[in-house]
Amino acid sequence: MKIDTDIRHVTKPGTNLFRELGFPAEEAARLQAASRQQINDTRLLKEQLMSELAEWIAQHHLKQAEAAEILMVSRPRVSDVVNKKTAKFTIDTLVEMLSRVGKPVRLAIG
Repeated sequence: MKIDTDIRHVTKPGTNLFRELGFPAEEAARLQAASRQQINDTRLLKEQLMSELAEWIAQHHLKQAEAAEILMVSRPRVSDVVNKKTAKFTIDTLVEMLSRVGKPVRLAIG
């Protein structure tokens, strides 16, 4: 059996994906705005968690290799945390890393 992998349509950058999926213009604009807000909120949360990890590393005067061993990740992963490469991490992963260094995360809804 052959799996169909042909590309039939490519959405151009900056295009409202919801509009391309057939949503009415007004709803597509609302959905796109909500999507962008959620993406931004997630990015900000990841940055906050990464800042806590980077601060912990700095406070303990650890080299990235030493931090990597404690966090049970590779040294390049520590570099990604310190440089706030948010796209490379899930919130779950960052929460787990903080837990490993004795910084449990609590969720506050405001």
